[in-house]
Amino acid sequence: QVQLVESGGGSVQPGSSLRLSCSASGFTLDDYAIAWYHLAPGKEREGVSCMSSRDGTIHYRDRVKGRFTISRDNAKNMIYLQMNSLKPEDTAVYYCATAGSPERVGDLLAPGYEYDYWGQGTQVTVSS
Repeated sequence: QVQLVESGGGSVQPGSSLRLSCSASGFTLDDYAIAWYHLAPGKEREGVSCMSSRDGTIHYRDRVKGRFTISRDNAKNMIYLQMNSLKPEDTAVYYCATAGSPERVGDLLAPGYEYDYWGQGTQVTVSS
């Protein structure tokens, strides 16, 4: 059974850090590009960051560059998103997702991209 389970969300003050984790099971993570996207109330789904399956190519949404870091541990079937210097506008439910054969890994950040698998999400709330 394919499953992605996120954890690590919470309520923090602006400027704080959180590390989101995503545990993958039921498939071989090595073969998949990965992504994090978020969904805020009243807004469209937005890709935050993505990473290729093999060559380490990484893309970030402009407004998180320098603050967020995506990583993966294929041996542990884990995906991570380190989020630093959090801002109120980062508030959203964050989801991890995978895609088996994207033409370009950056496509994973495109609006409406159809991922192969995704998790149930973890809430991140940034407020003072």
